[in-house]
Amino acid sequence: MKKFGLLLKREYWEHRGGFLWTPVSIAASIVAITVLGILSAELFSTRARINVGFSLDTLRGHIDANDLFDAGRGLDMAQLTFAGIVGIGLFFVTFFYLLGALYDDRRDRSVLFWKSLPVSDLETVAAKALTAALVVPAIALAVATLAYAAFVAVVCAWAGLHGVNALPAVLAAHPFGMLLRLVATLPIGALWALPTVGWLLFWSAYARSKPFLWAVMLPVVALIANWWVALLGGPHVGNELTLAGVLGRLLFSVMPGSWIASSGSLGAGLHVPLPLGDDPLLAALVPAHAYQALTTWNLWLGVAGGVVLLAGATWLRGRRIETAT
Repeated sequence: MKKFGLLLKREYWEHRGGFLWTPVSIAASIVAITVLGILSAELFSTRARINVGFSLDTLRGHIDANDLFDAGRGLDMAQLTFAGIVGIGLFFVTFFYLLGALYDDRRDRSVLFWKSLPVSDLETVAAKALTAALVVPAIALAVATLAYAAFVAVVCAWAGLHGVNALPAVLAAHPFGMLLRLVATLPIGALWALPTVGWLLFWSAYARSKPFLWAVMLPVVALIANWWVALLGGPHVGNELTLAGVLGRLLFSVMPGSWIASSGSLGAGLHVPLPLGDDPLLAALVPAHAYQALTTWNLWLGVAGGVVLLAGATWLRGRRIETAT
């Protein structure tokens, strides 16, 4: 167990620039844009001589339970926006990390050093898979949460300059609800990501050159070939969206939140029953609803495929130590 922990630390320290500083840069940019927006608004109001100050105590007398609920949902969506934007950057970091995770060791011959240590190929591949599926999303979520807290602090300070005490409204609107939902659904995202994790690690271990082309072009060629054969009236996969969904699982399942079903997901998401009248996205993140994904064949079929691909990557790891360059 101690060896496995050291392997996880190795992955972090070797890729800290992508795992930590990329989310930090993205989140800091969002906060900086917010500050610039506030400063621009202040400058405009000063030049136009517009007084935007008002008393929160006056407003609170007209706020009912529905207003507080809406405020809480708005704060949840703001935090979800931070996590979502950071998650987009995280997708590219994780995608290219996995493509190079086993290939780069062979390219610079450092694989010979790592094989000289008392660490099995299974432990090495498992550490890289766990890093991509769970550790990196957890780091990104922590960064996004800190950025959201900074965002709320900036907005509260700005409101305070205009005589508005926004803190009671923030505290009344369950500010930690979205964080708890996102943390609770990290394991589901990790399971859902296994097809992509396994697929990219397999080609990282297999390819002697250009693993990106192997991993990306094969699904694209398969989709185009199926469409072409169907156009000519030959035997093909009957449901184009089904094939696109399967190939999409191989390439995009590592995208944070991709396990949530949507009309534009080509069948890739999990269809979790949602309560009527609630926001679909927020409701899907409620653990009581989200963990129903563990009962779907879609999730476990992907897990099985991901495990098979990881087994193939482990087998190749023990036999390939060279690249074309």
